[in-house]
Amino acid sequence: MAMIDANGIRLHVQRMPAKNTAAERPPTVVFIHGLGTDSLASFYFTLAAPVSAAGMEVLAFDLRGHGRSGRPESGYRIDDFVGDLHAMLDAMDVEGPVHLVGNSFGGTVAFSYAVAHPERVASIVMIESEPATTAWSAKLGGLLGRAAEQLRYEEAFAWITENQGAHTSRLAKAASNALCNTSMATDIPASRVHTAEEIESVTCPVLAIFGSESDLAVQAQVMETRLERCRSVIVGGHEHSVLVEAPKTVRDLLLPWVAEHEGGRVLEGTPA
Repeated sequence: MAMIDANGIRLHVQRMPAKNTAAERPPTVVFIHGLGTDSLASFYFTLAAPVSAAGMEVLAFDLRGHGRSGRPESGYRIDDFVGDLHAMLDAMDVEGPVHLVGNSFGGTVAFSYAVAHPERVASIVMIESEPATTAWSAKLGGLLGRAAEQLRYEEAFAWITENQGAHTSRLAKAASNALCNTSMATDIPASRVHTAEEIESVTCPVLAIFGSESDLAVQAQVMETRLERCRSVIVGGHEHSVLVEAPKTVRDLLLPWVAEHEGGRVLEGTPA
């Protein structure tokens, strides 16, 4: 575990070295989690260990306002998260392009990073995610606004405890603190969104993974049409929580994807 100062904020970062490889400079995979109740733990307990074992260096960090990272009162637009990622990579002395893996909002941050810093990105894996557009902004505004309102009441946590358990309730209280005591719920929807030209400027390989029952599944065809090098995969029987519900499926998509875009070499530990 490391606590670093980057982009004017304290960030909690976890680094796992590449194992089972003699490569002088193994690929680096950076995990970016989603909003609210999420943190780097969602990757730490699903993909981090098998990715490390497959010969890839792993970096995961808590986004501002989440987990153990700093929680400023304001500064939650997409550009702030992109700035944090960029400063974190510099602070951790990461050389060369990285493979960004983002879940939900984390995928949106990853895509925005590729727009801003294309030279630093080898590939993107977006899990149940989409680029920042006007439609995305409107949707996030509604979702975050409703969440901030509902999580103001103690009755909400009692219901969550009864129906989803004490652990989920504790996570919901942390999300409530962030949404109700910072500008997160208003800043994120007010973020600068991408033009069509900016979206189509992303030429690095993009793997888009969606649950078949998710409302985001329609993005699969949209992204393949708009992006020069996009491959989409629909995971049957799942909604938005593909990462936590089907981590093995996501792993089996991710490992050969990174190997393919590291010059085509097969990394040790990568499933055939």
